[in-house]
Amino acid sequence: MNYFTKEKHYNTLDNYYKTVYNRKVFKIPLNGGFTCPNVDGTVGVGGCTFCHCGSGDFAGNKSDPLKIQFNKGLKMMKKKWPDGLLIPYFQANTNTYGPLEKIKALFEEALTLDENIIGLSVGTRPDALGEDVLDYLEDLNKRTKLTIELGLQTINEETSKLINRGHNVKTFDNAVKELRKRKIEVVVHIINGLPNETKNDMINTVRHLNTLDIQGIKIHMLHIMKHTNMGKDYLIKPWPLLTLEEYIDITVTQLRYLKPSVIVHRITGDSKRSLLIEPKWTLKKFVVGNEIDKLMRKNNYFQGDLYEK
Repeated sequence: MNYFTKEKHYNTLDNYYKTVYNRKVFKIPLNGGFTCPNVDGTVGVGGCTFCHCGSGDFAGNKSDPLKIQFNKGLKMMKKKWPDGLLIPYFQANTNTYGPLEKIKALFEEALTLDENIIGLSVGTRPDALGEDVLDYLEDLNKRTKLTIELGLQTINEETSKLINRGHNVKTFDNAVKELRKRKIEVVVHIINGLPNETKNDMINTVRHLNTLDIQGIKIHMLHIMKHTNMGKDYLIKPWPLLTLEEYIDITVTQLRYLKPSVIVHRITGDSKRSLLIEPKWTLKKFVVGNEIDKLMRKNNYFQGDLYEK
C-alpha cells in the first residue's frame, strides 16, 4: 500500500498518519538531558562536525522537567490541531546513551504525559544500542508504537571520517537488523550536500537503505551552523554548497529510487535563523517542499519508480 495523493507523489508521514488514525498526529520534541558517545570520548570527541545541540535545536530545555517541556510544545500544537494525537519525541543528543534506569524512567514518564499519546519516538546513534537497551526497547514496543530514529547521513566512509561521525556503515546496518529482529520501526536520517559528495554518492546512500528493512526516512539539506566545527571551518574557507535547484533535483531522484513502502518523514530540515550561516534558502522550508512536489507532478515522477528490487 502507498499513501500517494494527487499533490504528493510520495508517502508523506502526514498522509500515513491520517490514513492509519484518521486524525492529525504530531510530535512534541523533548530533551532528556542525555549526552553523546561521540562527544564525551567514548567513541570520539567534538561530535559530528555539522552538529549543534545534538541535533535538538527545537527540543525542550533540559533543565525543565519533561512535563513542562511537553506542555509548552503541546500548547503551540493545540492552536493548530486541537484534536490531534501525540507522540513525545526524544530529539536532542543520543537518547539511549546512559544508565538503563534513566532511560526507562524518562521513556515511561513520557508515555503518561497525556491521554492522547499513541507512541514514542527516540533519536539515537547505532553505536548506543547495547543488549540491555535493546531488550528494554523490545518490551516497550509491545506496549506502545515505538520508533527509533538513527543518524546515518551517508554511506560514504570518507565523508564519515571528514564529518567525524564516529561509526561505520557496518555498525549502522547491524543496529537496523537488531531493531528489526525485535519488530521495532526504524527511521533513518540522511544529509544531502555534505562536503565533497556527488549526486551519485547521495543516490547511493538511498540505494543502500533499500537493502535494509527500514520503515521511514528523513532527508535533510546540510546546514552550516554557528558554534559547530564545520561552521568555523566554513567561515575561514567557504566551499560550494548545493543550490536550491540542485537540492530539488537530487532529492526528487532519491525519492524515485527509494523503496515504495518507506514513509518519508521529511524532505528538508529546519534550523534556527539566528544560528544558520548557509545556505539561506533552507529557511524557506515550504518553498523547498512545493518545488519538489511541482517537479514530481510536472514529470509524473513517483516514489519508487526507479526502485531496483
